[in-house]
Amino acid sequence: MTMITLTPGALTLEQLRQIRQGGVQLSLDAQAVATIERSAAIVQAHAAGDAAVYGVNTGFGKLASKRISKEELATLQFNLIRSHSVGVGAPMAPGVVRLMLATKAASLARGHSGVRLDVVRCILDAFNKGLVPYIPSQGSVGASGDLAPLSHMTLALMGEGEMLVDGQRRPALPVLQAAGITPLSLQAKEGLALINGTQTSTALALDALLRFETVYASAVVSGALSLDAARGSDGPFDPRIHAVRGQPGQIEAAAAYRQLLVGSAIRASHQEGDERVQDPYCLRCQPQVMGACLDQARYVRDVLLREANAVTDNPLVFANEDGSSAMVSGGNFHAEPVALAADALACAVAEVGAIAERRIAMLIDAGVSRLPPFLTENAGLNSGFMIAHVTAAALASENKSLAHPASVDSLPTSANQEDHVSMATFGARRLAQMLDNTAHIIGIELLAAAQGIEFLRPLQSSQALEQTHALIRQRCRAMPSDHYLAPDIEAATALVNEGAVARVALAHSPLSVYG
Repeated sequence: MTMITLTPGALTLEQLRQIRQGGVQLSLDAQAVATIERSAAIVQAHAAGDAAVYGVNTGFGKLASKRISKEELATLQFNLIRSHSVGVGAPMAPGVVRLMLATKAASLARGHSGVRLDVVRCILDAFNKGLVPYIPSQGSVGASGDLAPLSHMTLALMGEGEMLVDGQRRPALPVLQAAGITPLSLQAKEGLALINGTQTSTALALDALLRFETVYASAVVSGALSLDAARGSDGPFDPRIHAVRGQPGQIEAAAAYRQLLVGSAIRASHQEGDERVQDPYCLRCQPQVMGACLDQARYVRDVLLREANAVTDNPLVFANEDGSSAMVSGGNFHAEPVALAADALACAVAEVGAIAERRIAMLIDAGVSRLPPFLTENAGLNSGFMIAHVTAAALASENKSLAHPASVDSLPTSANQEDHVSMATFGARRLAQMLDNTAHIIGIELLAAAQGIEFLRPLQSSQALEQTHALIRQRCRAMPSDHYLAPDIEAATALVNEGAVARVALAHSPLSVYG
């Protein structure tokens, strides 16, 4: 099993991808140990003192002015976790939970949260044993930390919550005991440090970002296949066009389309004498649209990678070189960077699906595609892809509603103490549904484009696109006459989600979403 050394502040996107997928173990960089212990000693000193320190010997939120006795400091932390475990809804996916555990451990290990080394080791032990805390997906507004979901995570590590085992909810304590893990026992500030952060919204957004790479590359392939099926021109992909605009994503996307179309006999057959002067935008403007989405995704990548390595606790512990120290209250728990990044990614996901839906509409329109109506020989007796397009239109429209920015909404909480929140957690969580919708649209496009290619036989497309056509036909038969199409849509969508179509793009083109 691959071992990843958790170096606080230095997690890479590739490491996060491996953590999400599972099948790896985490170890803590030895140099982090002294930093963690120094930070913990500072908190313990404050806990033993008489000065009021938020989260150490005070209440929380609106109750920050309430002092807690030294004898009750541990109880304060336990009660915090119990009272804040109020999530509802379906459980977080295991890949998201793995990202939460890893990024929380990495954040605490930077030595600004004041937790003991035992806390970090407990999180890593749970990860390495493959444990998945049961974490309801709803209940966070993305400010003052992802309090409810992180509380459920912590409650499970304490042995009081639940674990997800083979898809079923199980009491956490026997699961911990079976794994040989001592339930987490909290001391001053440790409960607050565990839940006061953005690890849930960041994990949800990272999960979507990593999945988007596969969906995006698949859409480039399906768009190229549709272009050849409609006997479109590769002129709009001429590198000179894109060089004079200078948008990097557009330049790279155009290069990918050119590579995917190299050697197409279909394209060669109509280079001379084609009566259509210009293709519809859904074909001709693919580099401009998909390139902008690529640039957007890279912006999101940069924000989320910084956030995965960030310290988002409050208050923060700072040890100075002269031996002095300070605990400073701030607002790093506010997930506005994640919220805006999630909204940006939502727009990109919606646009990838929207232009794919337009290509499906183009393919079934005989007046534009110059293919048989609805991609069927005997239209009327057969409906062909008529209603498959309706499904794609429904999904694209749904994505438009889901793409409404979550970050522009805010409801005050904690009796108006926490009066502006980011809504990052919902903003990131809704991306999964949008990606499901877009993957289905691309699956429908692959089926339609493959059918269109068959009307042009015996001409062959490019090597890359013939490989894609063969992939589709391995699972989905052609439709010369109507048959039950829903299973074919699911099979084609599986080719998208499994990465089979994306691998065609990455093998034949220079495209790399996160480069």
